[in-house]
Amino acid sequence: MINRVELQWLLSYRMVYSKLSFKLAAEQLQLPTSNVSRHVALLEQQLKVRLLERTTRKMHPTTAGKQLYQSIMPLIQAMDDVLEDVSLQGDSLSGSLKIIMPDLPFLGNAVIDFCVKYPQIQLSCDTQLNPSEGLLEGFDLVLRFGRGLLEDSGWVAKEILRWPSCVVASPSLLQRYSEPSSLDELRNSPCITSLSVLQGMPWRFKQNHVIQVQSSYKVNSGNLAKVAALKGLGFAILPVHSCQENIEDGSLIKIELDCEPEDLVLYAFYSGRKYPLEKVNVFLDYLILALAGLNEPLA
Repeated sequence: MINRVELQWLLSYRMVYSKLSFKLAAEQLQLPTSNVSRHVALLEQQLKVRLLERTTRKMHPTTAGKQLYQSIMPLIQAMDDVLEDVSLQGDSLSGSLKIIMPDLPFLGNAVIDFCVKYPQIQLSCDTQLNPSEGLLEGFDLVLRFGRGLLEDSGWVAKEILRWPSCVVASPSLLQRYSEPSSLDELRNSPCITSLSVLQGMPWRFKQNHVIQVQSSYKVNSGNLAKVAALKGLGFAILPVHSCQENIEDGSLIKIELDCEPEDLVLYAFYSGRKYPLEKVNVFLDYLILALAGLNEPLA
């Protein structure tokens, strides 16, 4: 059977199925609409089964059409991965690289420098702090922050960079609230927390201690959290390197507790296949080297 079915027919069918439109599929494939329609018709003719029900107003897949799509998707992806890996055996890195990452200057500089070094790479980059699970599909790599134990996502997690952290407060805040010396005391103090990243409001400390804190200020920005802490809006957990100068000049006070906060870690998540794509390995090696010794604030 396989020698009687052309790969382009399957590629055209896959795109028509996903778009439910010959016109949109043709635009995506950069082919004439008549070619795409003919490919699907030839595929149905060869398989002797209807894959798509078409009317003048809409299109929907048949049961056989759904089965075919679900079966060929992993096969086509595997073939594409193999071809890309083989192409990387040449003199230069090439192919598409799809990334989701936070919109931070030090990451942006590293990614762009990588593209300058490997001009044959076709970059697609979406900037998000906390991508949802469904959004991860279709990307080669996701860069995301974490504290403490990671949730099981089915993706491989590789540590890129780690920042020791501390709890800080401004002198003005400590004039209004007692300085906590334990996690239990900290629970009842006003805190500045993340809105959605890092599992939201809970604060995570070493030895697997997790506490719920009181918060009227929730931000997905280390820079905003630091400014809010300087203005006395609450206690904050910050990477030590981003607030060391403030601790030294007295504008922030490091709070000594009975347990240290978990480190802030930048992770790279990629597919759990046995062998990750070579372009992913090369990029991660480059990123780790580029960010080695990084000590600029997370702004």
